[in-house]
Amino acid sequence: MNAFDFRFAIISDPHIAVPQTIQNHKQRFHLVEVSIPALEQIADHLSRENIDFLLLPGDLTQHGEPENHAWLGKKLAALPFPTYVIPGNHDVPVWQRDGYSIGFSEFPSYYRYCGYGGENRLYYTQQILPGVRLIGLNSNIFHQDKQLGCLDGEQMEWLEGVLAEATEPLVMVMVHHNVIEHLPNQAQHPLGRRYMLDNAPELRQLLRRYGVQLVFTGHLHVQDVAYQDGLYDITTGSLVSYPHPYRICRFRQDERGQRSLQVESYHIQSVAGWENLPDISREWIGDRSHPFMMRLLTDHPLKFPETEAERLVPDLRYFWAHICQGDSLFDFSHFPPQARRYFENFGAIAAEGHLEFIDNHAVFLLESF
Repeated sequence: MNAFDFRFAIISDPHIAVPQTIQNHKQRFHLVEVSIPALEQIADHLSRENIDFLLLPGDLTQHGEPENHAWLGKKLAALPFPTYVIPGNHDVPVWQRDGYSIGFSEFPSYYRYCGYGGENRLYYTQQILPGVRLIGLNSNIFHQDKQLGCLDGEQMEWLEGVLAEATEPLVMVMVHHNVIEHLPNQAQHPLGRRYMLDNAPELRQLLRRYGVQLVFTGHLHVQDVAYQDGLYDITTGSLVSYPHPYRICRFRQDERGQRSLQVESYHIQSVAGWENLPDISREWIGDRSHPFMMRLLTDHPLKFPETEAERLVPDLRYFWAHICQGDSLFDFSHFPPQARRYFENFGAIAAEGHLEFIDNHAVFLLESF
């Protein structure tokens, strides 16, 4: 069994916005104003870290603006290490170019040095290191002018062919939408299921059949690691949302074939004009949290009357920010029992009688095949 050891970084959902494209919506959760200086700061850090490659699992731009794709494509191509991207729903929001956003099929042309070759399809595969294959998937499709999070039949067929022919001992997958639930009952709740891949069970089954264990996702803007049936879904929070994270990972396989993935998380603390950035962005989310927390309180399964929900909602001001942070613990002992159980269930997972803090700093032992 060959031993190998490599390091790579993950930046997710950077929502790059050059100044003239920034839109100001009252309910905007993203501090896109910091997207470029934050990315520049990370690029400087990673250039000193001797990483082998960088992954960006989607939502590269604010809303698919050609200026933002052009800026980012040029920046990534100039980095001193290979970079691999896939589209998120914000990157290809329309099927045909509309004068503001690029058309769906245009995406690969901006990232010829970031995984995409001469073909115009939005998914690809490459051997990125000896013994390591990356598969970049497109989870954005259009049906009757509606954008969905799904892998179409043609892509699934292609994927099975790639997996069947792959000879590398390690195959990793990158896709924007979540493949495993990162929140309780995420696939069932209207606020959570739009972040899930519609045909996630089929994809998990296919990946498991061919021994894939590592999937890297984005979209949800939270720091979380989820595990199901031998598959890890490692989702990384948004660069432009609290707590402004990115990750550096180390994969190792020893001579006996034991595999492990070490995950370390880092955070942008400030950029010019945005000192104490985490404090600012935490308040930014808190200021915009009221309608979303009201929906959690009044929708299934809690279904509180609005008057009762209004009484509880102030204590949930930072609830979503703390979920984004990962590894958070919640104490809602003053809530009604049903609400207490519901909200505390979003905290760090319990396994074998103890809490596991795995979302930001952890080592995962992987199966050998």
